[in-house]
Amino acid sequence: MDIVRLPISGLLEIRPRKISDERGYFAELFRESAFAAHAGAVTFVQENQSLSLCAGTIRGMHFQTPPAGQGKLVRCLAGKLLDVALDLRRGSRTYGRSASVMLSAEQANQLWIPVGFAHGFCTLEPNSIVSYRVTSYYSPENDKGVAWDDPVLANEWPEIADPQTLSAKDRLQPRLAELPAYFEWQAA
Repeated sequence: MDIVRLPISGLLEIRPRKISDERGYFAELFRESAFAAHAGAVTFVQENQSLSLCAGTIRGMHFQTPPAGQGKLVRCLAGKLLDVALDLRRGSRTYGRSASVMLSAEQANQLWIPVGFAHGFCTLEPNSIVSYRVTSYYSPENDKGVAWDDPVLANEWPEIADPQTLSAKDRLQPRLAELPAYFEWQAA
């Protein structure tokens, strides 16, 4: 597998190498030693999955605050989506900037989003299934978000992104300027 560093420090795209034959293919999706060499020591404690029935469904931008901050390893099991990570680490030279990766079942690629980022996605095909492993258990009292469409963020959402698909919670998320400093940049 190939591990590609994205322009924002800490974000990684993991691209498997597929070995194909007439039966289909085989791909190694995760190897702890290779992952740790790029992301550091990480322990996953929970795996979540969501199904979005319609293309254009928006979920996010979500994060958990310390002491329950979550790193996420995100993968698309069916369909295709634009996965977005937003840097919330105050003091980072990329604070308030986002990066996105197209994840698809066909490519079997993944996005690593460390603690200190908000995460969201927009489905590009109907019946898209997303799976993500996380480094901390879900904690309702630490569950936070930021408005997916905050103009300051300049996220490049796909044209099909449909605000009508937002959950009630996501319709009420604050703008970036309204967020306390939940995370501080720590140089590696």
